[in-house]
Amino acid sequence: MSSEVIYASFWERLVASLLDTLILAVPIGILVYFLSDGQWMDFEQFQNAIQMAQYGNVKALESMPQTDMTWELLFEALMMLVIIIFWRRWAGATPGKKMLGIEVVNFTDNTPLTNKQIIIRYIGYLISTLPFLLGFFMVLFRQDKRALHDLLAGTAVIHTLRYNTT
Repeated sequence: MSSEVIYASFWERLVASLLDTLILAVPIGILVYFLSDGQWMDFEQFQNAIQMAQYGNVKALESMPQTDMTWELLFEALMMLVIIIFWRRWAGATPGKKMLGIEVVNFTDNTPLTNKQIIIRYIGYLISTLPFLLGFFMVLFRQDKRALHDLLAGTAVIHTLRYNTT
């Protein structure tokens, strides 16, 4: 009797990502914002641009605030560090993935990720957003449900408890 891995669906991965944004990215973003004394991003300028866009001003996006790259890099470094800690502590799962019973593993043998894979996957995650989040939407069309960042890092997102038995 052999068992086949069940890959996490696009929707499961999306929900896990949204949960991780609320649990990890928002608090880290708030911390970096206060550490930068508001220099990381001008939220007032961002809010004004959004209001202009809502009123039909086609040039609203031209006035979007620029981020200070020093603080942006600090945010990204802290996010990568926190993700590495969670993946090491929870065997390939961030809080959102843990809540949904999914984890990130090495694609070829379902073993835990190496630090190199974690870093490549995180950088690949940023690349997956360009252009128009296409790297994420690949999950919808692939049988193995792998996104661009999974392909780059040699990883897959699977269910931790459910397996098909054949």
